[in-house]
Order: sequence, then C-alpha cells, then structure tokens
Amino acid sequence: MKILIYIQNFIIIAFQKFASKFISFVRKEDLIIITRAFYLPVLAVMMAAFVSCQGRGTEIKETPTSGNIKISVDDSFVPLIDAEIYTFTSLYHNAKITPQYKPEFDVINDFMNDSVKVIVATKKLTDSQIQYLRDQLIIARTVTVAYDALALVTNKENRDTLINYDDVRDIFTGKIKEWKQINPKSKLGQIRVIFDNTKSGSIRYFKELFEISGALGENFYALNSNPEVIEFVSKNPDALGIISVNWISDKDDPLSQSFIKKINVLAVSQQFLNDGSYYRPQQGFIYNKSYPFVREVYLISRETFSGLGSGFIQWVAADQGQTIVLKSGLVPATMPVRLVQIRN
Repeated sequence: MKILIYIQNFIIIAFQKFASKFISFVRKEDLIIITRAFYLPVLAVMMAAFVSCQGRGTEIKETPTSGNIKISVDDSFVPLIDAEIYTFTSLYHNAKITPQYKPEFDVINDFMNDSVKVIVATKKLTDSQIQYLRDQLIIARTVTVAYDALALVTNKENRDTLINYDDVRDIFTGKIKEWKQINPKSKLGQIRVIFDNTKSGSIRYFKELFEISGALGENFYALNSNPEVIEFVSKNPDALGIISVNWISDKDDPLSQSFIKKINVLAVSQQFLNDGSYYRPQQGFIYNKSYPFVREVYLISRETFSGLGSGFIQWVAADQGQTIVLKSGLVPATMPVRLVQIRN
C-alpha cells in the first residue's frame, strides 16, 4: 500500500506543476473536472500494473525441480507413476505434476497436439511424427525407464495355468476359440478375451507382435481399464484377461495384492522352444526375456528448455526413481540388476 501512496503523491505533484501554467486560463470548476479526468485513469493503470507485478512475483518459476505441469500417462502405469510423482513432489515441495491417465492412443495425440510436454507410453514416436516435430523446431527426447510385461490372467476356477506361446498366437489370429482346443479335458466353452480399451497399448502390442492388420475376432471384448479387466475375469470362468503386470506386481501394495488373489496369472512357454519350460511375468523372467511378452516403458519430452518435465524424467531414470521401479515389480532400465537364483 505504501507504494500506491507514493504513486498517488507523484501524480498529484506532477499534475500540480503542469496545471499551474494554465491556472490563469481555466476556471476553478473546470480545473477540478480536468484533474479528475487525468488523475483517476492514470492511478487505475498504475494500480493494475502494480497488482500484475505482485502476482508475477508470487508465481513459482519453472525449473527442473519446481513449477506446475500436466503429463499424459498410459493408464497401464497408474501404480508406478503415482508412486514416482508422490515421492518426487515430496522431495521437491515447489513441484506439482498432475498426471492425466488415458489409453495410449490418446496419450500420443496429446503429445503431438502440444497439450502436454511429457508423456509416459510403451510406444515410441514414428518417423513421421518425429519429422513433424522437427519441422516445428522441436526435438522429442525419449528415455527408457522400465521394462513391463503383459500378463495373461484367468479365473480361479480355470485350472489351466500353463499356456503355449503358439496357442496365444492362435487365439489372437482366430484359429483357437474354445478352451477345449487348448485342453481337451476343459469343461469351459468359448474363450472370451478381455482387454482394457480399444485404444490401448496392450492390444496394439499383440496385434503388432502377431502381425494382425485387421479387426480381432468377435470373442474379443474391450472394457475401460486394467482393474475392470481383473474384476471381469474374477467373475467369469471362461475369460482370458490381458493386463499390465504393473497392477499385480507390487508385493507391498494392498491394492495389487487384492487383485492377485482374485485371478490366476498364466505361465507362458517361449517362442520356438517346446522344452516343457513355462515362465510367469516375474522380474527375473522379464529381465532376461524368458517371459515372451515384454515391453519397454518410455518417458518422452518435447520441452524446449530444462523445465520440470525434464527434471522429472532425469529423476525417474536416476537411482531414486529406478528404486521405485524395482519395488513396483517392474525391471529398471537404467539401474544395474543382479539376478539371484533361489533353489528349494
């Protein structure tokens, strides 16, 4: 308020000096009107400028550890990214990161439309997308921060917990539609394949892996999220669900453990090998790729300066962020991993 008083006094003194030269030519009543007409608008402008400066002074400057940003995240990774953001913002109190969880297709669109500067996805940008950004003088930076796996899950009443790689491929290509085609003794009927979303990275992964260009069979059904897939599978014996292992891999997370109790997680054989070995999507088998359905998790930035998004990516790729990846049940991408074999 003192500053406003100083401004007011300055205007009055300045105008008085100006008006004194013309006082002899203007009536007193007219002088009062002129004074008000000059003084009030100028004071209003000065006050607005002062408030604007004050407001800018209270804003948090964006740096690698401060600021306020939104990021788009493949909703397969809600547990992991929630943990990363919570820890990062607990360490850096001036940083606020708001995740927007969406299917992979929408995440990529947000990035290309410049709705967000940072995304989390399992799909790299295409060459045409990279060129489009370069034409706008934007360099997209991609960092691999983790290795995830796509788990195949079934109902607890389904006693078949082993499945061949070739059978999974034949389910997706439509050659296998009944549980009896996998196990002649099965009393279940049609295989209902349940996945999270028509725009999801999970279903894209399998279509690319098995080179499927057209639509999937009528026995494939899309829901809205990984938790919905788990709930559906837990209530329907004939269902075969596809989820990110991130939802069931954290042994210290009550939600993750509640999910794993509701379903079976299938062990899958390796491609081209029929030696009787089957592998579940556990960290060791994800790391050495014994489990066949492994994918990378990327943090991608289009920031043109070293802002909060870049700082968050660097932190996730460093020791503290990678420790959270390890604890979540996924495999760190930038942190050395030591395998320990336990024999019974």
